[in-house]
Amino acid sequence: MSKRGSVRSCAALFAVALAAVTVLLAGQARAQAEPPALDAHWQATYIWQHKPAFPASYSGERSLLPEAEKSYSFSATGYLGARLWEGGEFYANPEVIQGVPLSGLQGLGSLSNGENQKTSGPHPTLYLPRLFLRQTWPLGQTGSEQVESAQNQLAGPRPRDRIVLTAGKFSITDVFDQNTYSHDARTQFLTWASLAQGAFDYVADAQGYTIGAAVEVYRGDWALRAGRFAAPSESNGPNLTLALGQFHGDQLELEHRHAFGELPGAVRVLLWRNVENMGGFAEAIDLARAGGGTPDVARVRHRQSKSGYGLHFEQQLTQNVGAFIRYSASDGRSEAFSFEEVDSSAQLGAQFKGAPWNRQDDTFGLLRIANGLSPVHRDYLAKGGLGFFVGDGRLNYRREQVTEAYYSLAVVRGVWISADLQHIRDPAYNADRGPVKIYSVRFHAEY
Repeated sequence: MSKRGSVRSCAALFAVALAAVTVLLAGQARAQAEPPALDAHWQATYIWQHKPAFPASYSGERSLLPEAEKSYSFSATGYLGARLWEGGEFYANPEVIQGVPLSGLQGLGSLSNGENQKTSGPHPTLYLPRLFLRQTWPLGQTGSEQVESAQNQLAGPRPRDRIVLTAGKFSITDVFDQNTYSHDARTQFLTWASLAQGAFDYVADAQGYTIGAAVEVYRGDWALRAGRFAAPSESNGPNLTLALGQFHGDQLELEHRHAFGELPGAVRVLLWRNVENMGGFAEAIDLARAGGGTPDVARVRHRQSKSGYGLHFEQQLTQNVGAFIRYSASDGRSEAFSFEEVDSSAQLGAQFKGAPWNRQDDTFGLLRIANGLSPVHRDYLAKGGLGFFVGDGRLNYRREQVTEAYYSLAVVRGVWISADLQHIRDPAYNADRGPVKIYSVRFHAEY
């Protein structure tokens, strides 16, 4: 998904608005004779990447450049939280972003740096990715569990069985499609398909966030989630349309948590359906065949739906080793509208903690991903059509395969330096190009 656009705002205006909201909410909490619990965290991440030159029989308008390149991304985020009343919490996340991607953020099904979905160019940009309320209600008298203070999580007890409503501006993957071992490019794997189910074209603005609401029901080992969210007004665009009855993204997820001995695991099934102003591949091919020229999805956009599913299994295998498997697919009939250029994705990954070699806070990760396209999507690209991210002018189709490994070294408390290597076969599903190697260094600090 292209997240290159930026919602540019004045830093002073943001600060004043945030202070006003905090004062207002604190006043509401005092009016109810319940002083708010306040919490704050922050993170900063810098990622540098280098791509050596690689072989390519030809290149197109949306190809990964075959010559050597360097890129970087930077983000700094504040996580501000307040408990307003019993079960009611408010969160705001002001963020500064900056960065320059490889090849203008083009040429791969799974792009190489998940942080580049947010970055807006070589100049720092301040924006507000999250501003939301979370309300929790107990479901029966089943006791409580203690949660620790964390990013967008206030410390304290919460009901084990509960109903949770989250409403406002946030990312769909804040609630849906969680993965203990592969979910955050700031601390885990970097390739985009690792951030979520690879074919999950979840609705979002250009930075990956949307406006909407999600309801979660937790009962014993089971959880059920459902939500509706605003779609972008144009493909990979910065603006959202709030006409939720006409354009939207719907999610439904069922989760079962389990334990083998004392080792936790989870199984999740995700269903999703988007209604957006999209262009279909078959329609674009038919129009080009009738009138001549190259197929173009931009010429055949109209209101239509796109749907898909994701299957997820994760399991802690020992005290220091965890692994996951996930598979996802979309109907593959229309363009990638909000996430990456992937119609199916199979993923296998593992994470190893450093305790066996006396590095308790270090982490080693290993991931293998095979991404694919639907037959009509392949035909569209082979005839010279362009996607938002890919388009070599022609196509010798093969599944794009990404192998990634990283080692995260704990320097001091709250600071890590990581080395990362990605090996990509058949970039953008084209056997006539590649393979590609991408070397990365990541600096991450958080409190």
